[in-house]
Amino acid sequence: MSNSQQNQTTQSQTLVEQVEQIRFETLEERNGFSTVIKFKIENDDARAGDILLVLAGTEIQFHGFIGKIEDGWGIAMDRTGSVLSVKAAPVKAE
Repeated sequence: MSNSQQNQTTQSQTLVEQVEQIRFETLEERNGFSTVIKFKIENDDARAGDILLVLAGTEIQFHGFIGKIEDGWGIAMDRTGSVLSVKAAPVKAE
């Protein structure tokens, strides 16, 4: 494998989702905001170590590290800056 190919596979990526389209369940919350979520992975290239960015229009609601992916669902955490409302969760993870 060439260096450029190896670098591409080890670099993290940012997954961008709109709040009204992401399927997630709040696992932890603080003051009504989701700080740890379980969400449906729609991108087959997503890996643990990637970043999840959830937007409402252009406003950042959640910006977190994806720590685990299993059975098509990821766990991401944003314990310091999340303004993703617990009430925004449209679908519970199955």
